[in-house]
Amino acid sequence: MKSTVILVHGAFADSSSWDGVIAPLTRLGHTVVAFANPLRGVATDAALLTDLVSSVDGPIVLVGHSYGGAVTTNVDASGADVVGLVYVAGFALSPGESCGDASALTPGSTLGDTLAPVPLAGGGSDLYITQEKYHHQFAADLSPELAATMAVTQRPVTQAALFEPSGDHPLWRDVPSWFVFGELDRNIPAAAHHLMADRAGARRTLEVPGASHVVGISHPDQTVELILQAVGANVGSTT
Repeated sequence: MKSTVILVHGAFADSSSWDGVIAPLTRLGHTVVAFANPLRGVATDAALLTDLVSSVDGPIVLVGHSYGGAVTTNVDASGADVVGLVYVAGFALSPGESCGDASALTPGSTLGDTLAPVPLAGGGSDLYITQEKYHHQFAADLSPELAATMAVTQRPVTQAALFEPSGDHPLWRDVPSWFVFGELDRNIPAAAHHLMADRAGARRTLEVPGASHVVGISHPDQTVELILQAVGANVGSTT
């Protein structure tokens, strides 16, 4: 039975960030679902993703970009057949660790200086990347025109979500994982990605030379290759 691939976008992006990945996977016969990540909080977002995962029959590969990795890490897969996790410049958090903590595992993140908070009526703030800084910070290996469009259409994440502690049982403890990220990721330093991959016991870790935080957009072929490795690792699956 073909695996279903569920794609989970991160902060400062939307589901269109997976456009270059979706077509190759569907051509190979995989069902692909791009989860509309609410970006409100790790636990609440993971609960909604768990509902989606639980509705799928057959093997599932979860693919998370950036904050989306924190959400996939916290999925309760007890009622589903999740066979692989792919972290695309994603947060593979340890228990009690937040995205903010993981970004600071090694020096180098410059995200904080680019953020523009918007106070919410109910308390707290939404965070955007300042449009003028978006290209350099988030997507330096994309064209200025594409990055400008992404800056306008970015979806905000709550500040609370980025500092919410992860749950006690990360899914990577039970499910094999694969990691791909950019050498020049300015949101999450490459060295931090390596640390997260190592502690998760990653099956493969791919650092893409010169790539930014949006490695799934700038290098869709390598991203798809890694997803297919996760699919193919499932005994009896067909890539």
